[in-house]
Amino acid sequence: MDDQGRAAFREFVVARSAALLRTAYLLTGDRAEAEDLLQTALAKTYLSWDRIREREALEGYVRRVLVNTQTSFWRRRRVVETVHDVLPEGLPGRDRTAEVDLHDALWTSMARLPRRQRAAVVLGYYEDLSEAETARVMGVSVGTVKSTTSRALASLRDDPTLRDDPRAALPDGALA
Repeated sequence: MDDQGRAAFREFVVARSAALLRTAYLLTGDRAEAEDLLQTALAKTYLSWDRIREREALEGYVRRVLVNTQTSFWRRRRVVETVHDVLPEGLPGRDRTAEVDLHDALWTSMARLPRRQRAAVVLGYYEDLSEAETARVMGVSVGTVKSTTSRALASLRDDPTLRDDPRAALPDGALA
């Protein structure tokens, strides 16, 4: 890769790494795993940089690498629990415990979804991609995205841990 290509890659990473890290986090549910996933995806992108012709589609390309790499990570994944001695302080006037409980319940429910359903929800609702963009990133048809997302949302609606909390309601096909 020439100096111009390295500079263009560096600019892309500086401009888009925060958004891509968010996507990686939503796919993994863990900050450290998300950082590893993003680093791996960017390394793969760097190696392919000269072959990527459509620069305006770069972010979609990297998202697809993220999803595919996460799938590979997921296949050889091991469960690790983290124990903390000190709990973080909450903000006054907010029920931080309830917020954490809801966040926990949502991500526990998301983690129970099959990887394709989880990817469809993350890309469609958290990354706000259209069905066509989600289909392109996942390498499936738009119809598959629609049915996969529908099944994922139905699973989340039926989850008893989310059903008991009105803040977790999923109105009319939208993820709360």
